[in-house]
Amino acid sequence: MSTGQIQVIEARRQALLGQLRTAEAAVRAGLRAPGFGDTARAHLERAMAHLQEAYVAINESKSVRTVPQLVDDLNRIQQVMDDAQRRKSQRI
Repeated sequence: MSTGQIQVIEARRQALLGQLRTAEAAVRAGLRAPGFGDTARAHLERAMAHLQEAYVAINESKSVRTVPQLVDDLNRIQQVMDDAQRRKSQRI
């Protein structure tokens, strides 16, 4: 691969990373906006996780989770949180 080709790839990578940072800022702003309910917040939190995983996939040389793996991890985390919340509300 020539130096010019490497520079083009790096320029595209930097542009994409900039777009991810812009998207992350927008999602973070949405997370701070009140009044849209738990469902919207859950989707925004998932979007944030996907953006962060995409950043790692583009910016790091290590392997990252696939989308199905990320979704499974997020589902397991949500289930643990839901179970803990149920137990807490049953004690009250």
